Amino acid sequence: MPIDRKRIDELLERTRDVRIAVVGDCMLDIYLTGTVGRISPEAPVPVVHVSQERWAPGGAANVAGAVTALGAECELVGVVGLDSASRQLVDALARLGVAGDRLVTVPERQTTTKTRIMARHQHVVRFDRETDADVSEDVARRLLENVEEVADSVDAIILQDYNKGALVPAVIQGTIEIAQRGAIPAVADPKFARFFEYSGVHLFKPNAHELAAALGTPSAPREPDGLRAASERIGCQFLLLTLAEEGMILYGRDDSFHHIHAVARDVFDVSGAGDIVTATVAVCLAAGGTEIEAAMVANYAAGVEVSKSGVVPVRPDEILAALDEHSETA
Repeated sequence: MPIDRKRIDELLERTRDVRIAVVGDCMLDIYLTGTVGRISPEAPVPVVHVSQERWAPGGAANVAGAVTALGAECELVGVVGLDSASRQLVDALARLGVAGDRLVTVPERQTTTKTRIMARHQHVVRFDRETDADVSEDVARRLLENVEEVADSVDAIILQDYNKGALVPAVIQGTIEIAQRGAIPAVADPKFARFFEYSGVHLFKPNAHELAAALGTPSAPREPDGLRAASERIGCQFLLLTLAEEGMILYGRDDSFHHIHAVARDVFDVSGAGDIVTATVAVCLAAGGTEIEAAMVANYAAGVEVSKSGVVPVRPDEILAALDEHSETA
């Protein structure tokens, strides 16, 4: 199904008038960048002379940043600890236009941080600090209260799961029920631990590896019959299966089937592409796009993201430029 530039431009223009709620596992990404000039005499490892340190929102917080980069407003609901990392995360979010007032502070938890050591654009090592146990019933209740409070003012809800404990079954199902009552689309980006807890979600967006692992099959189904069975088991209206360099497949419970081929671009770094797809799909649905239109716009956005170094938000003008470039070479 072709989509013209005028229609994409129209959808991206409408993003300025929509608001999205992102609910899920928030993280702080820390990047230490430097150069390598020698090998350590203490062990056969490189010595990185750090020249720059920066912080960026990660996980569901990165998706919130991707939403605002597309022009929409965003409400972020998640869990942080009472620590310096939570303050750094709130500061990083503020720079992207996302408020941190819906983050639930749990003193006994540690804010999830992922610290990456980079040298000459190469990822040397990563170390994580986190508490990934399920949140308590009280914290789950507070999360749902925050979702309830923003529900009347949002046009779509994203459930962003990284298996870090925020999206327990009560939060998942409660959020989906809130979306259903408000007649707004809920978009879920799942992880293995809660894969089959999203019954009733509007659009479910796993990658091929995640779907195959959840179904216990060597590979993910790619034909209508297999996708129909998977979507029925999950309980979603639409299944958007991302396939990396092969693009994505959108299957609807009305038996609609679309294979959207990836936009040919030089791939520099695939980090963050999944988050960009989730954010773009939700924003486009909120702006009045159909599911296939939202997936096609997200396909262009993913093409832009993988051409960049690191996790960097994608702007509407970059999506339009990618469409123009593809039209010229098609």
